[in-house]
Amino acid sequence: MFAAFVAGALFALGLSLSGMTEPARVIGFLDITGEWDPSLAFVMGGAVTVYAVLYQVIVRRLAQPLVADEFHVPQRAPIDAKLVFGAALFGVGWGLAGFCPGPAVVALGAGKVEAALFVLALIAGSWVASVLPRIGRAATGAREQPGPELASDDF
Repeated sequence: MFAAFVAGALFALGLSLSGMTEPARVIGFLDITGEWDPSLAFVMGGAVTVYAVLYQVIVRRLAQPLVADEFHVPQRAPIDAKLVFGAALFGVGWGLAGFCPGPAVVALGAGKVEAALFVLALIAGSWVASVLPRIGRAATGAREQPGPELASDDF
């Protein structure tokens, strides 16, 4: 739990220092026909590079993580309509609001009102997304399909 807190705090610090909690910076990155701001590309590129290198070093060379019993490496999931629709909806929301969940929570901690509105909408949308499948199954009389169980430490 402490390791997760430290990782989250380091992530929040990085987002704050890079200015990625500012919606104008994100929207500037997405505005390729106007005054394009490439700083988000550098932040993402740096993050992907660090992750790619450390993943190879840590997962391939260590038998066990330092602060857990085992590695939790996600398995490849099929690309289906639900995934594509969800990704598109996420992208539209990101482009309109200039926030995605991580930076929004950091901005919320900094007291930004627009971040509070985004986080409330995020919570409401997550709730709706969890309820809709149950409503659909109830309407059609279908049974719930067993899925992978997630432990609380998977988040």
